[in-house]
Formats: sequence, C-alpha cells, structure tokens
Amino acid sequence: MSRFGLFLCKKAGKYNKPRKSYSKYRLWRRAAAVMMILSLTAGLAACGGSAGEGSQDAAKDVGVQRYAWPLGSSSPEDTVTQIYAEKFADEVDRLSDGKMKISVYPNSVLGGDRELLESCKDGDIPFVVQNTAPQVTFMKDTAVFDMPALFEKIDEVREHVDNPEFMELMQQVYRDGGYELLGYADQGFRVMTTNKKVENLSDFKGQKIRTMENSYHMAYWKNLGASPTPMTFSEVYIGLQQGTIDAQENPYEVIVSNKLYEQQDYVVETNHLPHLISLIVSEEFFDSLTDEQQQIIKEAADTAKEYAREQSDARIASRMDTIRESGTEIITPSEELYNEIRELCKPIYASIENSVSQEIIDAYLGDMQEELQ
Repeated sequence: MSRFGLFLCKKAGKYNKPRKSYSKYRLWRRAAAVMMILSLTAGLAACGGSAGEGSQDAAKDVGVQRYAWPLGSSSPEDTVTQIYAEKFADEVDRLSDGKMKISVYPNSVLGGDRELLESCKDGDIPFVVQNTAPQVTFMKDTAVFDMPALFEKIDEVREHVDNPEFMELMQQVYRDGGYELLGYADQGFRVMTTNKKVENLSDFKGQKIRTMENSYHMAYWKNLGASPTPMTFSEVYIGLQQGTIDAQENPYEVIVSNKLYEQQDYVVETNHLPHLISLIVSEEFFDSLTDEQQQIIKEAADTAKEYAREQSDARIASRMDTIRESGTEIITPSEELYNEIRELCKPIYASIENSVSQEIIDAYLGDMQEELQ
C-alpha cells in the first residue's frame, strides 16, 4: 500500500489511535473530508484490502507513488494562488522523477478557508495554499501581517518576510498550530477603489468601504475617517452598482477578475496591507515522510514561491493596464499623505503588539520599528 493510501486508511479509522474527543460537527467534517478525497483520488478502494493489492505491489516495485496527495485552495483557478499551488505540484513531480504526485483542488472543492485549515491540522488534507487572513483565528501571531501602512513597495515586504530569523519564528508558530510552513508568496498589496478622488486625508471621510470582517482591517479605515462595512464578497459588485457601498479594497488581481473597476472611477494605491499567500502542510503528514521526501517538498516550495512572485508582478502590471484602458484613474498618494496615514495607524500597531509575540514583531519590522514609535 502507498504511504498516502495508508495515511488515508488511518484517517478513515483503520489504524486510528485515540487522540481526543470530537464534537458531532468535527466528526462529520472529518468524515466528509476523507470521503471527498477518497472520491477524488482514484483507486483508494485499496483501503479495503483485496482490490488492487497486486497492482500496489507493482507500484512499489517501480517506486512510483500510486495516489496523488491533495492540495486544497478556496481560490479560483485564474489566480496567483492557483499558479503557486500548481508550480509547487509540478516541482515536486519533477524533483522526485515522478515518484511524488500532488493534485490541486481550487474553488473550495475540499472546503472553504476555515474547513481547509481544520482538515489540514487533523491531517485529512495534506497541503493548503491560502491567504494568511483566515489563519489569525487559529494562530494569533499571524496577525502581525495585519499591521497596516508599513511598506510602500512589495519588494520591501518580501525582504522582511524572508528574513531567516522571522521565518524561523513563524515556522514555530505554525508547528505549534499543527502545520509546517513552507513559504509565503503574495498578490501584491491591497488597494482601494472608489468614486471619489482621494488626495488628502479628508477625502476618506464618510466613505462606506467594504472590508473583510477583521477588527484590525476595520480599525484602519475607521481611523482614516471612512465607514468600514463588512460584506460578503459576492455582494460587492452589486453593492457598488447600487450605491450600498462607496468603495472597496482588494488586490489588483481581484479588482480586475471581478470587474470591480467597472463601477469605480479611481483606484487609490493605499498599499495598506500585503496580500500574502501561505503554503502549508499538515505537520502530522510531513513528519510521516522520509528525509528525502521532505527535502524535495521544501525545495519545490522555494521554487514555487519565487515563480509565484514573478507571476504576481507581471499580472499586476497587466491588470493596471486593463484598469487604465477602461478610463479608471490610478492614484498614488503623496508621501505626505502616506505619513499622515501611518501616524493614524499607531493605535492599531499597539493593539496588535498586545496580542502578537514581541519577538515576532521585532523580527518582522527590523530597523523600521524606531520609525513607528
């Protein structure tokens, strides 16, 4: 039996060790996750025993992994998230000479962000690629990425995120949560779209802007004088169209793919938060691999990260061209305005510092910390 076949059989209960009591919901969710993977992964009837045992022995003889490991994402296919995931899967296949295989399931096929995190932690879905925002509920130290208006260029973000000291600390945060962190790619910054030209701080005042339901995100816009309005993303376009909201904030890729710029006259490059994308693997699953397999996964993740970043930069440039061609104007705030915004963010920095490890904040900010005092 393949390593993953054995792994799934264990999860299905055949080799299960008692670990902890589960609510009916969690038991149902775990069963659903396993059944979904079983239905998507051809040949997993091998958990039953007789069917295909001979063919499994043959697979072992040639050293080929028979069943692909699933990687879950809640993002659509035409996104940097999907590019990151697919490049990682391709690199794992290439580096292992086809002996290790990963199948990518986008569009929440294996569950939404929360379900993916829970299933990954329990070991039911080995790999997940997702934005860091949903992870704060599971690992409070990931709120360090919610510190707004820190960076003006995405290369600065990448330099700070890739700082070995910071990465080592964050990898421990993920291990404590039941995951192995393999790296962070990104979709650039989140920016604002609006029908009001923003040149001064007063121009934010009173604007009803759709945000995610995140207290730090909402505090940022409130401090600027805007009126943050949490709303389901599927309702944003019609909300802009009908005037329920005046503005919204997202990465360029989301703004163009969902045609939000059609309802807005301006894009304001607030660059208030980097839109980071994490690649994680279940710690339980990762620990079950050989040293050679673990090294292949780490190397593949590094290559995929760099490739995803390159693709993100190219796609942002293309999306900006699309927006300009539509007649929507892109505004870059003045240095003076940016400094005013950062000053207004100081209470948010203090709030985050109360919930995030100071060691992590120090490693993330580096020399910038003195500027924020």
